[in-house]
Amino acid sequence: MNSATVRNLLGRGMLAGLGAGVLALIVAYFLGEPNVDSAIGFEESHAAGHEHHEVELVSRSLQSTAGLATGVLIYGVAFGGIAALAFCFALGRVGRFSPRATALLLSGTALLAVYVVPFLKYPANPPAVGDPDTIGKRTTLYFLMMVLSVLLAVAAVILGKWLAPRLGTWNATVAAVLGFVLVIGPAYEFLPVVNEVPSDFPAALLWRFRLSALAMQVTLWAGFGLVFGELAERLLHPKPATVTAGTPVAAPH
Repeated sequence: MNSATVRNLLGRGMLAGLGAGVLALIVAYFLGEPNVDSAIGFEESHAAGHEHHEVELVSRSLQSTAGLATGVLIYGVAFGGIAALAFCFALGRVGRFSPRATALLLSGTALLAVYVVPFLKYPANPPAVGDPDTIGKRTTLYFLMMVLSVLLAVAAVILGKWLAPRLGTWNATVAAVLGFVLVIGPAYEFLPVVNEVPSDFPAALLWRFRLSALAMQVTLWAGFGLVFGELAERLLHPKPATVTAGTPVAAPH
């Protein structure tokens, strides 16, 4: 793949990431923000008796609109560019898949490795959940889990490619997935558990918040896979021009 093609795919990846970010923004605004407001209300009701009040530097209305849109869209463009570069490396190396199928496979794998696997160990929490003094520790543990998951996913792909000529594609894929699960399981057990949910925090609200966070990520990655897959397919495998009725055709000499 030459540099011009990589640049074109990078641009299409960022564009696809922007489009996927718009879809994720809709999910975040309509599903996530009401739960955030409810969690903030819970936090404020428990802090009503305290004299200390922090100055609100950014209003809640601005956070839930312009702030949310800026964060989600910038994230979408950034991850779209990174995913496009990963696509350039993966195309033709993970199997004889079309660009569209490779993009979907890459998006699904990245969703599992980058978000779902760490999420199952350290799920997202709404406001009022978590001790501010432990935010550094919790962030470190989450990123450690994410890095470990990504590295194990890459190792599983390499293992599957190595086993494919010996076991066949299906058996090699099953063996690679089992290997991933067998290694990630002890990591779940070894890394410390973080449970800082207040005893009186509504369980239904916590569940809805985490479900909306998961829905946002699924929308983001699925949207990117579909949009970028189509753009990459058109770039790498353009359809030949067809002659429409009434178009003059040059006579042979």
